[in-house]
Amino acid sequence: MARGLDLDLVEVAPMANPPVCRIMDYGKFRYEEAQKAKEARRKTTHVTVKEVKFRPKIGKGDFDTKMRHLIEFIEEGHKVKVTLQFRGREMAHPELGRKILDDVIQAAGPIAKVENQARMEGRSMSLVLSPDKQAQEALKKAAEEAERKAAAEANAESEEPADDVDATEEAPTEEAPPEEAPSEDVSGDE
Repeated sequence: MARGLDLDLVEVAPMANPPVCRIMDYGKFRYEEAQKAKEARRKTTHVTVKEVKFRPKIGKGDFDTKMRHLIEFIEEGHKVKVTLQFRGREMAHPELGRKILDDVIQAAGPIAKVENQARMEGRSMSLVLSPDKQAQEALKKAAEEAERKAAAEANAESEEPADDVDATEEAPTEEAPPEEAPSEDVSGDE
């Protein structure tokens, strides 16, 4: 029957009693399976771990710049390893490092959650932040709602009738330019 239709006889379930076979174009079947597998691989997200390094004596501007990068990584869906490097006498004050890491957690806000708590590893202290998908979605919905509300208010204001216009605003009046006072010419009279 398969030869008559110019197709292949494929054994689908060899362990069944009796074995189950199917008449199909095996080349087409393999191609479609490969396409499904390729599509599944394309839809998967590759989570990588990005690293942002801080120092205990970091300035406000540098801290803000590094936090912008950190938030950008988290919004892209990456995990972020926050590393605080100590040098020399800074090792005697790990509480300064903990304060910086607490500031990082607070600045990241609700879009990130702490995956691994801060711990000392030699001369560095590190923690891992991962994106909080639910909080990110909630923030996006809130932003969209605020945008819609602002657009609705703008539309309501632009659709108001023109009867409220003052009579003074109807026709612009032209005023004569102020006369300039004559200037004294002091060049060369001496």
